[in-house]
Amino acid sequence: MSTQITTSPKVYIGLDIHKKTWTVSIQTDLFFHKTYLMPSKSSDLEEYVNKNFHNHEVYLVYEAGCCGFSVARYFLNLAWNVLVVNPADVKTGNKERYQKTDALDAKNLSNQLKSGTLKGINIPTEAEDQFTSLARHRTQVTKKLRATKLQIKSLLLFHGIGIPEEYDNSNWPNGFIEWLEKLNFSTICGDLALQGKIRMLKFIKSEYLEIANQMRAYCRKEHKEDYNLLKSIPGIGGFLASVIIAECGDLRRFNTEGQFASFIGIVPGMHDSGGSEKCLGITPRSRSQLRSYLIEAAWIAVRKDLEMQQYYRKHQGKNVKNIIIKVAHKMTRRILSVVKTQTPCQINKNMILEKQEV
Repeated sequence: MSTQITTSPKVYIGLDIHKKTWTVSIQTDLFFHKTYLMPSKSSDLEEYVNKNFHNHEVYLVYEAGCCGFSVARYFLNLAWNVLVVNPADVKTGNKERYQKTDALDAKNLSNQLKSGTLKGINIPTEAEDQFTSLARHRTQVTKKLRATKLQIKSLLLFHGIGIPEEYDNSNWPNGFIEWLEKLNFSTICGDLALQGKIRMLKFIKSEYLEIANQMRAYCRKEHKEDYNLLKSIPGIGGFLASVIIAECGDLRRFNTEGQFASFIGIVPGMHDSGGSEKCLGITPRSRSQLRSYLIEAAWIAVRKDLEMQQYYRKHQGKNVKNIIIKVAHKMTRRILSVVKTQTPCQINKNMILEKQEV
């Protein structure tokens, strides 16, 4: 009597990825195969697996890092089962803290993949990934713009040049730029130093504005429906709507509001043990730039939306920073709701009528 195999053989691959080399640890559902070093070429690993594990169901995992998701997308196109994991989610014992090598890391990934204890993060499409890169380029340009402004102010302070009172703030109107251009130092060298910084400021500012316009235009073309739904929420304008789409991709992949808030990082860190509960502040795991934008948007929402104003007043007396985080968390619920229900946000008209009557 012949026996039939009812399950397909499986192979589990743990990758420790670097720029020039990959450390690969391979095992099957029956035995450990080997750990070896190879050039960082996806096609080489594909060829090796096809040669040695023909007709096997392939599972592969690696940690998210500087090499991004292009490797994952390559192997997904081969119908492999691919996980990309947050390095902080990979369990390590005390031994791994004292003995850490690429080979051990790859083998640890392979073992945990086989045992099914790993939870992967979302793997974006190539278009989503590149849109995220554009949004983060805008963030880098913003930092350079702030740094250039500080350099100009530092130059003036160092040489004892006072700034007119109407311009001595964080806003830089065109009048201040014109005042800077007319400013004269005692020597040509001082003039050249300031003029160079002004040229840098103008270029960076033009790039800063242009990228924001490009992001809005892209969303109006490629994500028109979600873009308009997000803009309907008080406090969210065209740029923030485009950042949300760039950082989060398809919002419909989140099953609950808690998942979405946790992804952004609008949740508290908690330590509850032995009947003692302690709040550790807002979680460090976040989309930091998006979280920052949402907190800024929460302040705008409190000014524009009567419902948010009531919610803010309800918590008055508490720490202001904690209250605005609560408002931002409430906004995450709105964001997910309008996209998943395909219904624009509508401000409570009854509350507006009550305010008018008062």
